[in-house]
Amino acid sequence: MRVLVAEDDVRLADLLEESLTESGWQVDVVHDGRVAYDRLLTGGEYDVALLDWMLPGRDGVSVARQLRDIGLAVPILMLTARGDVRDRIEGLDAGADDYLPKPFDLDELLARLRALYRRNSFAGVAPVQVGDLVVDPVSRRVTRRGDEITLSAREFDILHLLAAHAGQVVTRLTILDEVWDGETDLRSNVIDVHLAAIRAKIDRPYGTQTITTLRGVGYRLDPAPGAP
Repeated sequence: MRVLVAEDDVRLADLLEESLTESGWQVDVVHDGRVAYDRLLTGGEYDVALLDWMLPGRDGVSVARQLRDIGLAVPILMLTARGDVRDRIEGLDAGADDYLPKPFDLDELLARLRALYRRNSFAGVAPVQVGDLVVDPVSRRVTRRGDEITLSAREFDILHLLAAHAGQVVTRLTILDEVWDGETDLRSNVIDVHLAAIRAKIDRPYGTQTITTLRGVGYRLDPAPGAP
């Protein structure tokens, strides 16, 4: 996962670089808007760009707008101290995919970057169908027998991971690495809590049992008995 951080506040840029690196990102840092634009064009493929609005040389909004004008689709998270609704609209209309006002919570920023990365990774990926259960990673919609099922972001990520490996065992460690980026303790019951919520939504109303727990091994998703 590669990210370009364009931030002219050197202390904040250093903090972002340290935190992102610790979270497993490959980080490139620039402090000027012109340099950010050139780097995104010529510096290889980035999974996400983190742009400050008020960059010297060239502001983040104009960078985002021109990138979109030439067809570069890298996901952009815009950072700014300008919190007015009209400013947010301007940033999003310029081509930013998300917007985070300063001061921000670092955990929220990391979560938003992960979400943008996942969204971009799934672009063009076909929905996964297991029996009568359909999981669409692009729209992040889940349906069963034509009914749309609402899941939280983490519940969706777990279900999509299991559906993408239908019929195979997915270990707890794999779920932690893929869904939580390894940020929670393997001994925690957080996975079990989320799986209980998923089962309550995708199975209980339909009288099915789609996810099997293999104690000490992991979890497996199979088509419900009798499903097409």
